[in-house]
Amino acid sequence: MSSSLFTPASTVLDSVLFRDAFGTARMRDVFSDQSLIARYIEVEVALAGAEARVGVIPADAAEAIARGSRLDRVDFDHLRHETDIVGYPILPLVHQMVAMCGEAGRYVHWGATTQDIMDTANVLQVRAGLAVVEEDIRALRGILAQLAHKHRDTPMAGRTHLQQALPVTFGYKVAIWLAMFDRHQERLAELRKRVLVVQFAGAAGTLASLGDKGFQVQAALADELGLAVPATTWHVARDGFAEAVNLLALITGSLGKIALDIMIMASTEFGEVYEPFVKGRGASSTMPQKRNPISSELMLAASKAVRQHAGLMVDAMVQDFERATGPWHAEWLALPESFILTAGALHQAKFALGGLIVDEARMGQNLAISRGLIVAEAVMMGLAPAMGRQQAHDVVYDACRTVNEQGGTLAEALAALPAVTQHFDRSAIDRLTDPANYLGLAPQMVDRALAASAACDR
Repeated sequence: MSSSLFTPASTVLDSVLFRDAFGTARMRDVFSDQSLIARYIEVEVALAGAEARVGVIPADAAEAIARGSRLDRVDFDHLRHETDIVGYPILPLVHQMVAMCGEAGRYVHWGATTQDIMDTANVLQVRAGLAVVEEDIRALRGILAQLAHKHRDTPMAGRTHLQQALPVTFGYKVAIWLAMFDRHQERLAELRKRVLVVQFAGAAGTLASLGDKGFQVQAALADELGLAVPATTWHVARDGFAEAVNLLALITGSLGKIALDIMIMASTEFGEVYEPFVKGRGASSTMPQKRNPISSELMLAASKAVRQHAGLMVDAMVQDFERATGPWHAEWLALPESFILTAGALHQAKFALGGLIVDEARMGQNLAISRGLIVAEAVMMGLAPAMGRQQAHDVVYDACRTVNEQGGTLAEALAALPAVTQHFDRSAIDRLTDPANYLGLAPQMVDRALAASAACDR
């Protein structure tokens, strides 16, 4: 067996076996070591350019820094070794950049502090990560809209507390899923103005090392990177990153809800939906008949993991004085993993829902399993105009008891009661007890959800 396939990995996020189940190559690339160091260099180069623009450093020095600072010239082994000693990668990287840039190297990292560079690089990663998430959400919303439209009028049992309650349509259920992701897309757009801001403030956040040019450099750096300027330093004000990860927790939480619905509906006793068929997917090593809902299981697992990271990010907001002693480091764990897990969950959702197999006949069979009792409320309200609400309640109550104790259907039990037949013939009774005739405004809610979703993109 070739060992070249395997690289050292100890988590599902970088495991050769599991990484594509829990993440995507695209999002892993956004948060890879190479991309992160490239972002550090990008920020340092942009800082030099910004400082040259406002006259803090010579223009030719900024140009030399831009030319000389290249990722392919970084000695990663030496960077790793020095980072392990220093505790942060920026000083070791600056050492290498200084050497890369010759005489201009003296101006690298001018007036900055380690956290300025790391935070701003993380903002650039978050920006790229959010773009991937938004693209996936838009695709998923399109899938859900098509599914809701197709099954607008497909009747099925609505369930509360895992018991059949009233008839709904499958399109109505999907429309609820769609509306969640419409809101997530709105949330994503709203948080960008709060999260995508530059971090540049110097050692204690006061820009003291740049004298009266501090704000000008900060604004120029933000402009170079396409970021906004914050009102104050946010070295220890971590609500932005916490908000981003908590949005990911909301997104994966919604995916977890969808996954749970699919898993239960795919169980043998329900048999109403199935994930797309791919030969061998979801197979059991000992039970050939099994068809496990693998994508839904992965979505649910991701939702639990990102929820934990969301809590960690909120906890990391509690930081001491002007620079934290440890909570900042917790973000290094939570931020990349949350984005990768979210991308993986969205990927699984697009697969599962994009090819979802819906068994309308089985939905109808399950809807009929109560022998009409699921529409007892509808029958009561249908009888009430003819005999009064209380008598209608008592008549239907007695008919339900007959069905439960003696078998048969609610229609048959009602047809045996003179109090009913004096007002309704058998065809009218059948219409009253047909679940498809008691869907409320479920189809119209699908229409409203689809219209609202379409408006989100205008």
